[in-house]
Amino acid sequence: MVPPGPRNWIPGRHLRALQYRPLSFLTALSREYGDASMFRIGPQPVFFFAHPDQVRDVLIARNASFIKGLALQRTKVVLGEGLLTSEGELHKRQRRLAQPAFHRERIQRYGEVMVEKGVRARERWRDGEELDVAHEMMRLTLAVVAQTLFDADVDDEADEIGDALTQLMLMFPLLVHPLAQFFLRFPVIPQIWRFRRALARLDRTIYAIIEERRRTNVDRGDLLSMLIAATDVEGDGGGMSDLQLRDETMTIFLAGHETTANALAWTLYQLARNAEIERELHRELDSVLAGRTPSPADYPRLPYTEMVLAESMRLYPPAWGVGRFAVEDVRIGDWTVPRRALVLVSQWVTHRDPRFWPDPERFDPLRFAPDAKLSRPKTAYFPFGGGPRICIGESFAWMEGVLLLATLAQRWKFERGPDVDPHALITLRPHGAMRMSVTRRSGSLSRA
Repeated sequence: MVPPGPRNWIPGRHLRALQYRPLSFLTALSREYGDASMFRIGPQPVFFFAHPDQVRDVLIARNASFIKGLALQRTKVVLGEGLLTSEGELHKRQRRLAQPAFHRERIQRYGEVMVEKGVRARERWRDGEELDVAHEMMRLTLAVVAQTLFDADVDDEADEIGDALTQLMLMFPLLVHPLAQFFLRFPVIPQIWRFRRALARLDRTIYAIIEERRRTNVDRGDLLSMLIAATDVEGDGGGMSDLQLRDETMTIFLAGHETTANALAWTLYQLARNAEIERELHRELDSVLAGRTPSPADYPRLPYTEMVLAESMRLYPPAWGVGRFAVEDVRIGDWTVPRRALVLVSQWVTHRDPRFWPDPERFDPLRFAPDAKLSRPKTAYFPFGGGPRICIGESFAWMEGVLLLATLAQRWKFERGPDVDPHALITLRPHGAMRMSVTRRSGSLSRA
């Protein structure tokens, strides 16, 4: 027996739905068929699970029965064998090598860079100015990741790097196509050709930095220095090759800054639409910071700021879905998933389940108060994934999100602009510009 699901009366209908309207398609599956459903893309069975217990089975309890989904595997053309795409022993070895770069002490030092870049961004804005907030957050988080990863200032290259990243995001409809491998191998499509040209430019920059670090052998206190110095003490005792360094730094560089930028943009979008929540955030910032610039030490002292960010990532999760490919028959809840089936779980859908999130479309940071968090299953909320493949940069991302939000909201109030729809590409971007005006908050910041 298989779960219920829609019939594929029109060839290609389900494929096109996943390519061009995945959020509404998966939401409709959950509403019509419940926690488990199955459909086909051609001969390929695809299982969709929406209940937190099933999410736990896929990502944690039965994770050894799966590898990454086919669409993400196809991003190897960009990310190589980085942590996001590698499998098996290679992934375990790379994670052991990279883990020290994300230890708490290191992340605390990165926090100073986060605030510095946030201050630089907010000082560029002018009272009453209209901004494309999504674009501003991309530039800001790019500056943070470049400084913390490479100890480099990339302001002059920000637009070029941003264009390369956009080209990758726009490839999502192609990556889920069954013939994606063919198209990616022969870049006759203009979109692929443009991206390959931009990627080659990024590769030249990254390899030049790696070569310079190898030659000077100087620890610059950044992530790249940590990755170069890392040795696999639990394994073969070796370190990373230049190719492995390239793949890991490209993964962190692109995936890290993209997801945090989206999280911040959607957070500011929600604050501009929820005046009382924005006022409560300002009250916390004014009380805790007393007019001074935030510091890494303030991060644990800003619980409401973190709750605002968490609630934003519930409604607009930067990673909106997770795909897995079954390497053996595996039991998920009441259902047996056969070998070679695709399995999907979706933060977008599970984060809106009214059984665990009453009035789910309402923006309410108090859902993340300690008692409220204990009242629901842990995997009702999984913006960073779960299990052994959980995002290695989760702690980095939380600190970055909270400190940047505090730094920007301390100085500026964001005025509501036109409504923006989400665009489900590889990440959940705004569809088009996210235009808002900024108003300076009087008396909120000392001149010291």
